[in-house]
Amino acid sequence: MVARFQDRTEAGRVLADRLAHYAGRDDVVVLALPRGGVPVAFEVARRLGAPLDVFVVRKLGLPGHEEFAFGAIATGGVRVVSDEILREFAIGDAELETITGRARDELERRERRYRGPHPPQAVEGRTVILVDDGLATGSTMRAAVAALRAEGPARIVVAVPTAARDTCDELRESVDVDEVVCATTPEPFHAVGLWYHDFAQTSDEEVHDLLERARARDRRPG
Repeated sequence: MVARFQDRTEAGRVLADRLAHYAGRDDVVVLALPRGGVPVAFEVARRLGAPLDVFVVRKLGLPGHEEFAFGAIATGGVRVVSDEILREFAIGDAELETITGRARDELERRERRYRGPHPPQAVEGRTVILVDDGLATGSTMRAAVAALRAEGPARIVVAVPTAARDTCDELRESVDVDEVVCATTPEPFHAVGLWYHDFAQTSDEEVHDLLERARARDRRPG
């Protein structure tokens, strides 16, 4: 039986140990999927000595069936869509722009709340470690990877403390992912929250505060 993590902070420390080969490298940046991925990524970035930022992703859903995603937008203005689904459901350019505009408004609101006046971390040519608190189906992570790849990183590493084994295997087969680190893959998996004693929702305030702490840490000499 795989032991549960006490909370996201402990999970981040365990995950950081699995990523120790990236410690001390100046080409590495850690990006968290908010909100739950941020406390995990904070510990990873701290132990690796890497800068921390968020990578905000908003799915683009079919009108009337918003849970069915046909694409996503992400930090940096990137949009990824399935042309096949657009054709199948006859979503024209005007409707696509309307859907994208609504999603962009929410994405920008979250970025302002989380990041404030700070620009996104540059990722082009760098090794990016993309962190969440866990993976069940992995749909959000796949959208994030697709959007991030469009920004030109040299290497994308997906890293999570716990995940469904099949999801990890599927991500390893993706041409857009260079490495997948799933610290634990308990079976049966069912849901991410089952593998934490404390899985309380991470607040917007906590996300903002952790990012500010990370920036202050990065500014300190040495």
